[in-house]
Amino acid sequence: MALLDRFRRPTPAQPARRALPPPGVIRRERSLLVRTREEKLRDLGGLMLEMYRRDRFREDLLSERCNELLGIDARLHELDEMLAAARRRLPAGRCECGAPLPWGSHFCPNCGRPAGAQAVIECAECGHPLPGDARFCAGCGAATDGASEDTGDPVVEAEETGESAA
Repeated sequence: MALLDRFRRPTPAQPARRALPPPGVIRRERSLLVRTREEKLRDLGGLMLEMYRRDRFREDLLSERCNELLGIDARLHELDEMLAAARRRLPAGRCECGAPLPWGSHFCPNCGRPAGAQAVIECAECGHPLPGDARFCAGCGAATDGASEDTGDPVVEAEETGESAA
């Protein structure tokens, strides 16, 4: 037995997983993000002013900076939800199989079942998580598989079947 013990790899003790980080950590990250957002918003305003002065607008640069701000806003919203949950002391969610669900997860890490009441799919273009009944991606605007089924627009449906709308 002693010979086998030498070849076994020691298993490190797994710390207990917390569903939410401590509120202090969340508040510090939120405070840092608020300062970053304010700085990026000021930079965006200065960029717009310079583009106006030079009469040369670069829409790609503006949309890139705006998307960065939208990402920061989304993370701030998520942190606000986490703080609210920490204040209410909500217990960690559990799957039907009994496994704890990490905060913000869409699927159970143990059995793979959808974590929420609504099924979640992934955008084929950007990988953004979407509700199961979404027709377009909120992240990139690409049509999902369900978007081409029935648009409800008689002109589009007539063009798809080869008929004329007149």
